[in-house]
Amino acid sequence: MEAALTDAELTVLGLIAEAPRHGYELERVIEERGVRNWTALGFSSIYYVIDKLAKRGLVAPEGPRGGAKSRVTYGATAAGRDLLAAATRAALAEPAPVRARVLVAMANSPVLPDSEIAAGLAERHAALAQRLAELRGTRASQEPLPTPARAVFDYSEAMLAAEIAWAADALATYQKETAMEKYDVKQARKDLYAPKAKDFSRVDVPELRYLAVDGHGDPNASTAYTEAVEALYGTAYALKFASKAEGRDFTVGPLEGLWRAADPASFVERRKGEWDWTMLISLPEWITDAQVRAAVAKAAAKKDNPALAHLRVLALTEGPSVQILHIGPYDDEGPVLARLHDEYLPANGLTFNGDHHEIYLGDPRRTDPAKLKTVLRQPVKPA
Repeated sequence: MEAALTDAELTVLGLIAEAPRHGYELERVIEERGVRNWTALGFSSIYYVIDKLAKRGLVAPEGPRGGAKSRVTYGATAAGRDLLAAATRAALAEPAPVRARVLVAMANSPVLPDSEIAAGLAERHAALAQRLAELRGTRASQEPLPTPARAVFDYSEAMLAAEIAWAADALATYQKETAMEKYDVKQARKDLYAPKAKDFSRVDVPELRYLAVDGHGDPNASTAYTEAVEALYGTAYALKFASKAEGRDFTVGPLEGLWRAADPASFVERRKGEWDWTMLISLPEWITDAQVRAAVAKAAAKKDNPALAHLRVLALTEGPSVQILHIGPYDDEGPVLARLHDEYLPANGLTFNGDHHEIYLGDPRRTDPAKLKTVLRQPVKPA
C-alpha cells in the first residue's frame, strides 16, 4: 500500500504538479501564498521533501542536472499526480483533528499563576492579530485570486479570526479571575501554617471547618487511605470550581491528618499499623454543607470511590497547641516527636489534649524527601 503523504510532502508535490519548479521558486511561491500560515515548511526542509518525493518516484528532475542542486527543476511524475489526486480527495473530505500546541499549554496551565497565564494569552492574542494583518496584506497584493487560492486565504483568515476570538475570551476570563480575590488558608492563617523549624511555638487554634474522612492502619499500605485522600481532593476541587463560578475563589488547602493511637509511643516508634487517622482538607468559612453535598455528588459521578460515602464536614477547635515545622522524610519525625513528648511538654507543665495533627505542605510525589515540609501540632492543656 502506498505510504501516506505528510502535509509538507502534499504541499510541495501539489506546487510541483501545478508547474515544474526548482527549490528557490518553491520558496517564493510558498511565501507569496502564505503557505506557512497553515503548514510547517521551512526553507531548508523544501529540499529534504523534494528528495523524499524523488526517491518515491513522485517527482523527477526535468532536463540535464547542470549547476547547483537548488536550481534543478522538478516536475511531477504520473505516479506523483495519481497519488496527489488521491491524497487531495482524502484531505478534502476528512476533518483533521485539532492538534494546536496551545491546547497542551492550557492542559498544563495549573502549574502557573493566573497572572502568568493571562500574560501569555495577551502575547498570543497580539501575535495572532499581527499574523492576520500580514496574511490580509499578502492576499491584497495578489488580487484577483483564482478560486482555489481564494478558498485557501478564506480558510486561513477564518482560522486566525477564530483563534483571535478564542484568545480574547480566554484572556478576559483569566483577567477576571486574576482580579478576583482568592482565599488561601496558608496565607490567611500564617500563624497556623508557617511555624519555625528551629523551636516549638505555641498557638491558639480557633474552630476551623474541614472535609474529613476517617480510617485505620498504615497509610503506606492501606487502600482505604488512598481512597480517602482521593475523595478529599475530588470533593475539594469540585467545591473550588463551584464557588469560583459564584464569584468566590479559593486555593485548595494542603492535606492534613489527625493521628491517634492507644499508645502515644507508637508515633515515636513509627508503629503505623496501630494508628487511627482522620484525613482533612480545610474549608473556607463561606462553604455550606449543601455545597459540600453537591460537590460529593459531582465527585462520585466522575469516579466510584467508597470513601465518598464516609466523607463528612468536621468542625474542630484545638485551642492551645504546640507546633513546629519538620523538614525531611515523614519517617524522620520520630526524634522531633520524642523531644516534644519527653522534653518540651514536661518542662512546660503541659500534657496531651487532642489528636496529633500534621499538615503536609509538600507533595511527596514531586518533592525530594529531604525537602518535605510538615507542620507537627499537638493540642495541649496544663498537666
